[in-house]
Amino acid sequence: MRVALYARYSSDHQRDASIEDQLRLCRAHAEKQGWTIVDSYTDRAVSGASLLRPGIQELMQDAQRGKFSIILAEAMDRLSRDQEDIAGLFKRMKFADVRIITLSEGDVTHLHIGLKGTMNALFLKDLADKTHRGLRGRIEAGKSGGGLCYGYDVVRQVDARGEPLRGDRTINATEAAVVRRIFADYNAGHSSRTIAMRLNADGIPGPLGNDWGPSTIHGNAQRGTGILNNDLYIGRLVWNRLRYLKDPDTGKRVSRVNPTDEWVMQDVPELRIIDQELWDAVKTRQRSLAFSTGSKSDNPMRERSRPVYLLSGLVRCGCCGGGYSKISADLLGCSNARYKGTCDNRLNIRRDALEASVLSGLRTHLMEPELFKEFCQEFTREVNRLRMERSADLVARQQELERINRDLDRAIDAIFGGVPPGKLKDRMTRLEARREELTALLVDAKEPPPLLHPNMAETYRDRLARLSETLSGTGVRNEAAERIRALISAVVLTPEGRDGLTITLKGDLAAILAFAADKKNATAHPERGVLQSFLSQASLVAGAGFEPAAFRL
Repeated sequence: MRVALYARYSSDHQRDASIEDQLRLCRAHAEKQGWTIVDSYTDRAVSGASLLRPGIQELMQDAQRGKFSIILAEAMDRLSRDQEDIAGLFKRMKFADVRIITLSEGDVTHLHIGLKGTMNALFLKDLADKTHRGLRGRIEAGKSGGGLCYGYDVVRQVDARGEPLRGDRTINATEAAVVRRIFADYNAGHSSRTIAMRLNADGIPGPLGNDWGPSTIHGNAQRGTGILNNDLYIGRLVWNRLRYLKDPDTGKRVSRVNPTDEWVMQDVPELRIIDQELWDAVKTRQRSLAFSTGSKSDNPMRERSRPVYLLSGLVRCGCCGGGYSKISADLLGCSNARYKGTCDNRLNIRRDALEASVLSGLRTHLMEPELFKEFCQEFTREVNRLRMERSADLVARQQELERINRDLDRAIDAIFGGVPPGKLKDRMTRLEARREELTALLVDAKEPPPLLHPNMAETYRDRLARLSETLSGTGVRNEAAERIRALISAVVLTPEGRDGLTITLKGDLAAILAFAADKKNATAHPERGVLQSFLSQASLVAGAGFEPAAFRL
């Protein structure tokens, strides 16, 4: 029996040796059962509330490939504490014909999944409730509920028994002066962008040592984020303003605003930095400048909306690495130069001119007649050869499996005909083992993709020649734009001279350009064994492996 071991611990506060302890116990059990350990998988300091863990993901992938037939862990909660995840894991392993065995529960069955899965989920909820209750007690005692905001330092002290006292803070005089300056400047009529630029120009580090940005200052008044919205600066500790949930699809924590009657407020006058009059004046100015906008969380469809323009979110500054954003209806400019003052690149570019330059460059570099024709011919031959080899391997395995089935049938007929079974035992054992191996290979095997048509170059050239026309049409614009964006990771604009900007593409599309320009022979591809390029009805899509990943237009 081939077995894989899995171990996990969930917190940085736990010992790293916990992994080795779990694996040691599992190894001892496997040796006692006479099982062969083929591999071990671990996740260190990762919560069991989600399956988005590298160790468990690799375990599941190898199980689907038939690498082992048993998963051995210390307990079910090491695999997952989420009801949905543990049930899904069990279902997938059942499909892959892989048993789950733990030292605590033994051979895991549907009954274990139902009962222990519920118990583990309740454990997480109970732990969260106890943590929440403990934090509330600390808040009501005037201590920190976790995290340290700008303007304060942690007070490190111990009690009479030498145990650390946690949750006490004191005002950081240097940072408090910066906070007062921000409030005073904002009250004097300066925007958060101007304040951020001045702080960066004076070399004053922001929270966590980062540059100051407008959002760091104005934040979100409803959520209490940002310097201007921190109630602690007026000696009022507000807790439980937000609650955090884990997105089941991404595993990331997202925040939601709690009703105001659930907020916990505690006066801590010794931590006041801003006087009440200045605070009230700033709040009045904030309300006068506020305008109503729905948050992304209020409208989930906004998070899935398509980019408005072809290169939205992809344009970067070649000087500072920051993004290029709209500074007017048609102009793009460096965000760091405009909003933070940390970049000297003041050159702007029209959005339509940038898109036209990129598309023109693509047409020019992807349509060099002789080079592209030769490359496509060689590329088509090489890809078709590899695909025919894959097809031949698949057919050969299917034919061998059919031959083994016939041999086994003849052996059974021979036994019924009077041949002693002992003479055929070894032969039948080898045939059965090979049949299982071939069956597993054929189950995982994918049908080889169709061969590329010899006229790929002409079809591609026709599509490319009408690239601008395609992108301007309403029918396929979104689909065509998405395919182009998927091949571009960034469009870098670097100043050249006083008034010029150099455009550099980064990503798979840039690599295709460089590959087509530098290597006419497709067999020179660094990963020629896994070429996955094919011509779809609308575009040429390239697989991984192209280098380099930048191309200057």
